[in-house]
Amino acid sequence: MLIAGFPAGAWGTNCYLVAPAAGEECVIIDPGHQAAPGVEEAVRKHRLKPVAVVLTHGHIDHVASVVPVCGAHDVPAWIHPDDRYMMSDPEKGIGRTIGMPLMGELTVGEPADVKELADGVKLDLAGLQLTVAHAPGHTKGSVTFGLPEAADIPPVFFSGDLLFAGSVGRTDLPGGDTAELLDSLARVCLPLDDSTVVLSGHGPQTTIGQERATNPYLRQVAADRQGRGAADAPRRGM
Repeated sequence: MLIAGFPAGAWGTNCYLVAPAAGEECVIIDPGHQAAPGVEEAVRKHRLKPVAVVLTHGHIDHVASVVPVCGAHDVPAWIHPDDRYMMSDPEKGIGRTIGMPLMGELTVGEPADVKELADGVKLDLAGLQLTVAHAPGHTKGSVTFGLPEAADIPPVFFSGDLLFAGSVGRTDLPGGDTAELLDSLARVCLPLDDSTVVLSGHGPQTTIGQERATNPYLRQVAADRQGRGAADAPRRGM
């Protein structure tokens, strides 16, 4: 499997291109602010053919390059319906104070083809099977994407802004909710195998095992579950 990732733009948002191998079709995850040049560089370098853009949520730092990237490759964008409005009206999702300094340079709006994500759906794209999990808390329509273990490659979890190395996404923006975020951590992240590689919306790569041991938020929800007698529930892969 090929995963080409890079941070882009003022917020350093991670964009990922994922393919079974170089020279094949790929999906693009979260082409955010100023990500289009990096996408095109990765496409050329690895001889990839994009077939879809998939979005973990609708904040402008994750979707700002959706229109040019989808237009350049004539591909659809997939997003949860609860966050779709942010592509055309990003200020409603991040607030005027945060959004205004960069609004003049951003391309806002929807691409020509938008498809909506739903919890539990398995997207068969580019020879990959991405499992979608609705994970509200950072936004109402936040989702994660999971790839199953393949050959000697461990499972991979694209967490968006739900789970970072040592932290979680902020909940003080419109649509954020701490209780929902903690519930999503417990429901979506805790059951994953320790070997699962976490590729988040910001920051470095980590694993579920590392986060289970060190992330105070994941430790909190694990302790809460243990208190309710759920600590011995079987773990699952993607």
